Amino acid sequence: MSAKEEKVQLVQEIKEKLSSSSCVVLIDYKGITVEEANQLRKECREAGVDYKVYKNTLITIAAKELGLDGLEPYLKGPTAIAFGLEDPVAPAKILSSNIDKLKKMEFKAGILEGEIIDKDAIEALAKLPSQEELIGKMLGSLNAPIYGFANVLSGTIRSLLYALNAIGEQKGQEA
Repeated sequence: MSAKEEKVQLVQEIKEKLSSSSCVVLIDYKGITVEEANQLRKECREAGVDYKVYKNTLITIAAKELGLDGLEPYLKGPTAIAFGLEDPVAPAKILSSNIDKLKKMEFKAGILEGEIIDKDAIEALAKLPSQEELIGKMLGSLNAPIYGFANVLSGTIRSLLYALNAIGEQKGQEA
């Protein structure tokens, strides 16, 4: 395969990932060690996030072909991309925790639902609860009225049993 064919194939791969991801985060990974990069890749994989390093020119070409104008200013220096394939908050959360831990990387920009977002928006996204947390909270709030109703019913039944026991004891003493 020639170098040109390989580049065309990489641009196509980037386009597919950009268009199929709900959230994409670009970071400057300058200064991290190979071991730290491997650990980051592992964390990303476990969370359903695809973490890759591509040449900035290939990312620029793919973005232009998809109509994502305005990404070029962020594509200077070393750039890694985290593609959020499932949970849109996951890439920002994982990268944010690693930025805090390693103090070596920094956010460049991102793409959320086809719109380019800046560093501040990514940091805000990282602070949002994950999809699982939101579903758990929603289910908890849906279950709360049911549990309350069950407690009210059990309280009424319990009161009825106490009253029947008291009547039974009273009848037993009379006899």
